[in-house]
Amino acid sequence: MILHWIWLAERPNLGAVRAGTLLARFGTAEAIYQTSDEDLARAGVSAAVRRSLSDRDLSRAEAIYTACRTAGIRVLVPGDGEYPERLRQLSDAPVVLYAVGRMPDPEKAPCIGLVGARRADARGLTLARRLGWQIAGCGGTVVTGMALGIDGEGALGALDRGGPVIGVLGCGVDVVYPKKNAAIFARVAESGCLISEYPPGAAPISGRFPARNRIISALSDGVVVVQASADSGALITARWAADQGRDVFAVPGPAGDPLSRGCNDLLRSGALLAECGWDVLREYEYRYPAAVREYHGRPPAEAVSAAEPPAPAKLARQPKQTAQPAPEPAAPARDWSGLPEPQRRIAESLSNGPLQLDALIDRTGLPAAQVLSQLTLLELRGVVRRDPGKIYTLK
Repeated sequence: MILHWIWLAERPNLGAVRAGTLLARFGTAEAIYQTSDEDLARAGVSAAVRRSLSDRDLSRAEAIYTACRTAGIRVLVPGDGEYPERLRQLSDAPVVLYAVGRMPDPEKAPCIGLVGARRADARGLTLARRLGWQIAGCGGTVVTGMALGIDGEGALGALDRGGPVIGVLGCGVDVVYPKKNAAIFARVAESGCLISEYPPGAAPISGRFPARNRIISALSDGVVVVQASADSGALITARWAADQGRDVFAVPGPAGDPLSRGCNDLLRSGALLAECGWDVLREYEYRYPAAVREYHGRPPAEAVSAAEPPAPAKLARQPKQTAQPAPEPAAPARDWSGLPEPQRRIAESLSNGPLQLDALIDRTGLPAAQVLSQLTLLELRGVVRRDPGKIYTLK
């Protein structure tokens, strides 16, 4: 039953990785729901996870499902025909997806993640809209986080060219955030799909955005970073893409430009150069011969909206942002008390020696998405080093 999937997704302190482990062992959410605590313990399920599963009340799941039916929101679960197979393959696959619109089939045309700075400049916004237009013109589907700046302009370019867009949200699909992109949200719902692993009404709190980035990259054949500073959240999406075996593209920028630092660093690290949509889509011509075609057109008018940062008041009641690193210290500090809580837990977990990523996730008890995003920030700070085999070490 769908209610059991919603129930599993809403278990406190469970997370997608632990839910995935349970599903691999028991098969379905309904089977997990029906398994007694004693049988869970005999199967080796930890006490912490059993506590999370101990509440078998379905009333919240029923309320969420009723709200979805009232609002025309579809609930997609693994095994549904519309639930993307690419997400099913993740160890931290979303237990449930909430969707508005029609999901384009990722197996029939290439999906391209288009991400970048929220506070992009006019050059970046022009490039993003042009790339969205060209990706759609070449037969691709744009996947975006629907944020201000690069995300919104890329989506707008694809929509104006008549292409589908998949918008992956860090809030409920009925929550328009940022408000400035309301018209884009409506157009995406009409010609593509808005999806989220969070239920209707879920607020856009900061910790949910790094987690949604894994969905953007997993849905995509390749991810293009258009404009990004050295600590941009777009680099988290690029890291997810690399770890998931997706291609990473970057648009080069002028030397010394802070908004191009992240892209230029990606290129130095082996990312593929992208100056137009065809640079990206030609990589997938062999895989999607019926969908991909060469196209170099540009939007009729490359006017773009002004880059405006999100109004601080919009986030006044949200938890303190932890995804932004402090200025890089001259040398890595061994006193972790000054780090944000998730980063402190990671650093303390590595204090006794290097750990492979899965072991680090288990040691910290944090969701995989949060661990990976915080590791990226700790690498940027010079606190940790990533070695081959996804092994992390304190510097």
